[in-house]
Amino acid sequence: MSETLQATDDVEASSEAAAESENTAEPQSQSKTEDLLVQEGDIAGDYLERLLDLLDYDGDIDLDVESGRAIVSIDGGEDLAKLVGPRGNVLESLQELTRLAVQQETGVRSRLMLDIAQWRAGRRAELAEMGKTTAEKVAASGERARLHPMTPFERKVVHDAVATVAGVHSESEGEEPQRRVIIFPKP
Repeated sequence: MSETLQATDDVEASSEAAAESENTAEPQSQSKTEDLLVQEGDIAGDYLERLLDLLDYDGDIDLDVESGRAIVSIDGGEDLAKLVGPRGNVLESLQELTRLAVQQETGVRSRLMLDIAQWRAGRRAELAEMGKTTAEKVAASGERARLHPMTPFERKVVHDAVATVAGVHSESEGEEPQRRVIIFPKP
């Protein structure tokens, strides 16, 4: 009988060890992901710092990790609006160049988000309001609405805003750069 108790104790001990191993593996993997995102932010910050120096623009670079992606913000200088460009076109291009610089350094495709002079933050609020207002009109009228072409960032914000309104849903249609959001009433 003591052999049975010993065998039961061994099984319980190995089960506890396996459970403990699983519990520590997840935080380590999460920690590695966050470390990679911090590394992406550091690489991007260095790249953008050199760019600002070349252009002789003033700006403070802030690095953060949010929602599984590195976030890099540049604030402070008067010339920064030139780095945003009309409708954020220059900002989108700089973001892609920064992602490529990070990818070249790490060997991993980056989903880094760049914001300059808080343009994206302001644009996000504007788009969320427009998406919600349009969705409410669609819900009231029963008529679908086609919005103007948007970047992937802009479409995501609109889709999220539409999802908060009952009685409607949204889809994207078309090919880049003419891809747009369509808001439909639910049948």
